Amino acid sequence: MVDGKNILDLIISRQSDRKYSDKPIEKVILERIVEAGRMAPSACNAQPWKFIVVNDPELVMKIADAASAKLIGMNNFVAQAPVIIVIVREKSNMSSKVGATIKNKDYSLFDIGIATENICLQAKAEGIGSCIIGWFDEKMIRKLLSIPRSKRVELIISLGYSLSEQREKRRKPAGETVSYNKY
Repeated sequence: MVDGKNILDLIISRQSDRKYSDKPIEKVILERIVEAGRMAPSACNAQPWKFIVVNDPELVMKIADAASAKLIGMNNFVAQAPVIIVIVREKSNMSSKVGATIKNKDYSLFDIGIATENICLQAKAEGIGSCIIGWFDEKMIRKLLSIPRSKRVELIISLGYSLSEQREKRRKPAGETVSYNKY
């Protein structure tokens, strides 16, 4: 059995790292990180994702360029990452689609969020920093990675050995975000 305190410590220590060393990520570690995403739960076991692992340095630079907004200095750090995982939304299975229609909720987006966090937590457990990125030129990434136009690129995750300092988490007080038995 896994110690619950250790899991909470891992969750608390996981942060968005935006500074990476140039040390490559070992293949066996990268495989475990991706496997954590693949093993994520999903509505009706739809697994509505495809993870594209980008570790070719030239392609990483092109993806990083698609993720940066140079005029406002956003996401320029992505170019330091030795690996980027691109998360593409795939079609859900029929059960999940029916449930989504009845409940007016797109479960595939929740599922991708769960898989993304699994990836980031496994990365942290492996000593790898990560940052989840939602700002990018989707059309450019689709073109670079030969992703069909019918597919959505939902997120990208930068991965690398972090050079960022550990920051203290600042969160709203629990009384503002947690209640029991009523709103």
